[in-house]
Parts: sequence; C-alpha cells; structure tokens
Amino acid sequence: MDATQINSLVAVASIVMVSVISPGPDFAMVMKNSLLYSRRTAFFTAFGISVGILVHLAYILLGLGLVIHETKWLFHLLQYAGAAYLFYLGTKGILAKKGTLHTHVQQKHHEINSFKAFTQGFLTNALNPKCMLFLLSLFTTLIPAKTPTLTLSLYGAIIFLETLLWFGFVAFCLSGARTRAKFTGVRHWIDRVTGAILLGLSVKILFF
Repeated sequence: MDATQINSLVAVASIVMVSVISPGPDFAMVMKNSLLYSRRTAFFTAFGISVGILVHLAYILLGLGLVIHETKWLFHLLQYAGAAYLFYLGTKGILAKKGTLHTHVQQKHHEINSFKAFTQGFLTNALNPKCMLFLLSLFTTLIPAKTPTLTLSLYGAIIFLETLLWFGFVAFCLSGARTRAKFTGVRHWIDRVTGAILLGLSVKILFF
C-alpha cells in the first residue's frame, strides 16, 4: 500500500467516523432499543445496522451503486422503501400506549427478540438511500482508481468496524440497568418521541 492509498484510507476512516456519529435514523433506532429493552437487544440492533452497511458496500464495490443512482426508477424505489419503513416505525412509536405496571416482569413482557432487533437495525440502514449516496461519493472521490480488490476490502472492513464500534458503544452506554430504570415510567414517551423523529427522517429521505 503506497502513501496515496494510506492517506486515502485515513481520510475515509475519519469522514466515516464523523458520519456515523451524526444523528440520523440509525442513532434513533439504537437509542430507542437501548432505553426500552435489554443490552442484548441494543447490541443486536447495532449489529444489524453494521450488517446493513455491508449491503451498500457490496453493491458499490460491484459497480452497481452508480447504476442504481443513475437509474431513476430504481433509486426512487429504494428511496420510497426506506421512507415507508421509517414511517411505519415512526407511526408505531407515536401510537405507543402508556403501561399500567412498571415491574421487572413487565419489562420482560415488552422485550423483543434478538432477530427482530437485528432486523430493525438492518432494514433501517439497508433501506437508507442517503447511506448509499454517502458511500458512493466516498468511493468515487477519495479512493484512487484501480485500487486493488484486497485494499477495497480493507476500506469496507474499516467502515463496517467503525459503524459497529460506534453503535455498540451507544448501545452499551444507554442500555445499562440504572439508565433504563430512570426511563421506566416514560417508556411510552420514548416511543413517541423517537417515533416523531423517525417520521421526520422518513419525510427528509423522501424529499432530499
């Protein structure tokens, strides 16, 4: 790996870290599941988001990202699917009802399984066209042409790990027993607030 590729690698890693830290659908989803459910559920949500970003990386590295971007109906299909999914989650959140009991038994009753948590994280990222455009711009402007496949895989691995580490960190910080206990009595408001955020983000994706 020459100096140009190393500089490019550092630049990409830095920009990706700033991007994943920035608030968006992924952060809202991890925050909600961390505050409402167990640490295991929060981590599976973070893992799902990280795997979702692999989908974008895969088709971009295969040269399909530009095809999707240039094929208007295909790009709009992804755009509408992403907006619809966030709208669905947002509507469910806003309609959340206040519980009558706040006990350990109730908390277990409200727990979602790991697969559902993973799926929520995965779809939130995989259906986000803004994520596709962000990664496409990185690979077309910052990564040198004719970069070897092995080096491109290294870029992908770094992006995946940065995403996993950041959202795993968020999940760990927000899913502690003491932190969640403070929000036990306002579970419905967490659902409603994050639901409103997801609804706003769905509109933003639809019209960006």
